[in-house]
Amino acid sequence: MIPLRCNGNVEIFWHDDCLEHDAGEGLWELPGAWPWLDVLEPHPENAARLRTFRHALSHGPVAPHLTWRSGRHAAVDELLRVHSAAYLESLQVSSRVALEVNTVAGPSTWKSVLAAAGTALAAYESSAPLAYALVRPPGHHAQPDMADGYCFVNNAALVAETARLAGLRVAVLDWDVHHGNGTQEIFFAQPDVLTVSVHMRHGPWGPNHPQTGSPSEVGVSNVNIELSLGAGDTAYLRALDEIALPVLCSFAPDLLVCASGFDGSAFDPNGRHNLTAAGYREIGRRVAAFGTRVVLTQEGGYLRGYSALCLHALVEGLLGLSLLDDPLAYVPDDSQLVDRDLGLVRAAVGPHWPGVL
Repeated sequence: MIPLRCNGNVEIFWHDDCLEHDAGEGLWELPGAWPWLDVLEPHPENAARLRTFRHALSHGPVAPHLTWRSGRHAAVDELLRVHSAAYLESLQVSSRVALEVNTVAGPSTWKSVLAAAGTALAAYESSAPLAYALVRPPGHHAQPDMADGYCFVNNAALVAETARLAGLRVAVLDWDVHHGNGTQEIFFAQPDVLTVSVHMRHGPWGPNHPQTGSPSEVGVSNVNIELSLGAGDTAYLRALDEIALPVLCSFAPDLLVCASGFDGSAFDPNGRHNLTAAGYREIGRRVAAFGTRVVLTQEGGYLRGYSALCLHALVEGLLGLSLLDDPLAYVPDDSQLVDRDLGLVRAAVGPHWPGVL
């Protein structure tokens, strides 16, 4: 393992209150009692995953290249930039309640929501060239007045809208395995914010997720790169190199916000893709090489041990380093459907973004 050129330092933003949210347990992600199960499954979006992520970064070989910063709570007036007042009030509950079938709020959820959103804003306010908000609950499915997919407040969208209001041109790049439907919804008609989502083909999944995630949902500045189930490192890197990065270059943002999920990994129970730690390292390299300021917000990743390895590898890539071997990456990188998938995206977005033709 030979270190490559180090691009400097990554600042990691953290707040302990992000650990307070507790979605309970059930049948995997479905809330409620299941009397025929002896031991119920903990909700996949739990505090242990974020603690594991923090421990990997603070104790792994990348630790000397990181600076840890304190986050903060967001004010309600800040959250109103992307969410309605009535919706925000609905998140302040005194007992556990399912806002949709798998998005469960509890008495401590509001505290964690404020900490996650405020810590994402603190990462933006720092002016650090590479800032990572290591937060939960995740945010990219949250729409202006609906919770969805474990998400309550859209942290990435809040950063993007705050920067837009400051006069910046902003792009959001989302590589969580699920479509960033909430971010798309918030900015679908906004010309000053480009949203690009690379995700598995899953379609709509209920009343709180009516968006399809297909390439045909182009909006004013929206690009969906839908990949077939089983897509791995080659597919993701081609999607970035052939579609996402040319679009981003054409848009020329002042700030790049990244919705950083690791549920696209080969071992994630909540995704069906085959990304490895090496693939995430290469994503990090491309993000750092893009050349503009970057703020990343933590999204999915539910097999917490391997997700922590993928996070470590991504941060290595941001730094231009290669430090850890991957003990589990033995899955085939089946990319037979990549040409078809990317062809469909080109047909949909090519008229709007000639650089991808």
